[in-house]
Amino acid sequence: MAAQRFDYQRIFSKNSTVGARGTFPRPKYDFAVAYPDPTTLPLEGLAQSLKAALEREGTDLAYYPHTAGLESLRKLVAEKLARDRNMKVNADNVVLTSGSGEAISMLIQALADPGDVILAEEFFYVGTLRQMRRHDANVVGVKCDNQGIIPQELESTLKDQLAQGKKVKFLYTIPSFQNPLGWTMSLARRQQVLDISRRHGIPIFEDDCYVDLRFEGEDVTSIHSLEDTGQVIYTGSFSKILAPGMRMGYLVAPDNVLDRAMSFKGGGGVNEFAALAIEGYLRDNMYSHIDEEIRALRVKRDAMVAALGENFGGAATWEVPQGGLYVWLEMPEGVDLEAFQEQSFEEGVGYYNGAMFSPSGQGKNKARLCFGHPTAETVSQGVAELARIFQRHGLM
Repeated sequence: MAAQRFDYQRIFSKNSTVGARGTFPRPKYDFAVAYPDPTTLPLEGLAQSLKAALEREGTDLAYYPHTAGLESLRKLVAEKLARDRNMKVNADNVVLTSGSGEAISMLIQALADPGDVILAEEFFYVGTLRQMRRHDANVVGVKCDNQGIIPQELESTLKDQLAQGKKVKFLYTIPSFQNPLGWTMSLARRQQVLDISRRHGIPIFEDDCYVDLRFEGEDVTSIHSLEDTGQVIYTGSFSKILAPGMRMGYLVAPDNVLDRAMSFKGGGGVNEFAALAIEGYLRDNMYSHIDEEIRALRVKRDAMVAALGENFGGAATWEVPQGGLYVWLEMPEGVDLEAFQEQSFEEGVGYYNGAMFSPSGQGKNKARLCFGHPTAETVSQGVAELARIFQRHGLM
């Protein structure tokens, strides 16, 4: 007779939920998950850089890594931020993390208690939204237009939350090639958002992990560079310029914030093996590699926009992003892309519906389409197939 299984159900923590195991489902045409272009992965270069690093300092792997991460990579991050984002930081202001997701989780826990308010764009990255909810934050979305957060909406939202006696801990924003909306916040808008936040004593958490992927237009300086009081905290990632599988990001913050955030960092320092490969490769190849990736992604962006025009015409609207990995598709009100998402996956085209990105659950008629991983030809075929699926089921 088999022994009765031990009952864990009675002792699970109140904060635990059922999480996913395994990989994301992969339909024939996958526009759901933001995978990068696999043809631009610098596998040989990473292998050569790692080999050289191991020959030079491989015996140091016998030690546990520095809790803030490999110093030479932190120095490279500081140099890149100075050059590309006008930020005056040094290696001591940088902590390497397991992707930007760990940086975001650390910051949420360091600043927000359960029930505290975190402000963000009205639609933003679903992984960050889930993390905020996991830590019992009260997430409030702020209306946006194609220039970013609308200053008047930020002001009124802040005043409303404060009038209710709520504690507003910070504003989270993705100002460059926003995920999922695709826009880049203008310089004037960045300054306005900063001024409002300063007046109310609210810090800004700037997530800049897509900023390197600009296809056209002029760079806009970081919000971090617009002030010198430490009010802006910053995170970035190597996932989009190398590979998500490297699991490497970074957090930049004032010393006292980093000290608190580090108390929520799991497992000590990041993987030194990966850090050595990244630092070795990017030290000599960063900008040539980024240029190669941009060329590949621009072709795919153009293919998606052209295919939407050919297949959706006046049945939907979308913006043309100047960079990043996403096109934000908007169908007429009443079209429920949330309810239809699973069916679309089953019929071969994956997307993520807008409600997934919304703190309030709005945007059921909207969808994020990612163009990074498929070939340009596959992008065109997939958009055409998505239109056929929608037509077959009366969505357009």
